[in-house]
Amino acid sequence: MREFNLYTITGEEFHPDRELSEVIEQAILGGSDIIQLRDKKSSKLEVLKKARALRELTRKHDVIFIVNDHIDVALAVGADGVHVGQDDLPLEEVRKILGPNKIIGISTHEIEEAREAEVGGADYIGVGPIFQTQSKEDVVDPVTTEYIKQVVSEITIPFVAIGGIKLHNVNQVLEAGATRICMISEIVGAADIKGTCETFKEILASKGVIQK
Repeated sequence: MREFNLYTITGEEFHPDRELSEVIEQAILGGSDIIQLRDKKSSKLEVLKKARALRELTRKHDVIFIVNDHIDVALAVGADGVHVGQDDLPLEEVRKILGPNKIIGISTHEIEEAREAEVGGADYIGVGPIFQTQSKEDVVDPVTTEYIKQVVSEITIPFVAIGGIKLHNVNQVLEAGATRICMISEIVGAADIKGTCETFKEILASKGVIQK
């Protein structure tokens, strides 16, 4: 899959007075190079409408578009791939449905899950939650930056660090070995979304993760 460094997940509860497409476009303009539509509460029809809008937007800006959980919606709108959790369809089944060319990401919370994801054919894994987070319900306890170090030492497929990452603690994540970071509220809930993303990109560049 194409390289990425700044991953933004939607979270409409963090910007109740702003349109989804407006928020995500600001994130993209600020440097987000992969977008995930995550909507656990809307009807399937509403998720489809949002996915169509974001697919159009991500095509316009040539960034990767991922749909969380809704494999049928991802296929319907021509998304680049899907992201699933540990309690969703097994990777093998997701691959059968999507075919060989779509991206499949999976959340992992411990090294055994990461190993299974790599062997099972995941294109990337989510590693987290690194810190305490309020962005997701029923979230597991923080795995800390120690899990990042484990993944760096063992896993060869791309991974993205997620969970409670903020401007004030992102350096801890990068120093542990992460080169890709993912946020929800810190980006989509920001007063200046574009500026926040630009600051994250500057931090990534200062660590030598990406070129300025």
